Amino acid sequence: MSDPGPVAWPPAPIRTERLVLRAAEARDRMTFIELLASADVHTYLGGPRSRDELERETPEVPARWPGSFVVEAEGAMIGQLLLRRAPEHARPAAAGKVDLGYLFLPRAWGHGYAGEACTAALGRLAEALPGEPVVLHTQTANARSMRLAARLGFTEVERFRAWDAEQWLGIRCPA
Repeated sequence: MSDPGPVAWPPAPIRTERLVLRAAEARDRMTFIELLASADVHTYLGGPRSRDELERETPEVPARWPGSFVVEAEGAMIGQLLLRRAPEHARPAAAGKVDLGYLFLPRAWGHGYAGEACTAALGRLAEALPGEPVVLHTQTANARSMRLAARLGFTEVERFRAWDAEQWLGIRCPA
């Protein structure tokens, strides 16, 4: 499928029963820092970043680029969802495809928010780019992400070693 070119950003918020997916705002800055500095969040992502470094480097309005959504519940940021095109130098099965990624604060785990947010974002993507395949990477040790990938309809393409751990690459091809 051809790339439609630049995407207008920010888009209209995506609303679900419990969540709003929207562009980042200045009020989200401290939550972004919390998310990126969390050892729990980054257990399977190479470890957290230093809070001091994040406070110096995080702009007033963080992560405001096409494909980056703040996930909000009850008026507060609980996570981030990313839909971005994988670079051409990525694994061959992923190169050039839309890559789904997400991070949620530990207090948001276990409530179904990640599944709800991903389903909504994938629905919006399917409207904008019908038939576009989507890839997802996770460590095989990340049981929660592996279960979510299966629920979202991703099927295994390959397993490989990177960052001293076994990685899983799945693909979701719309019908």
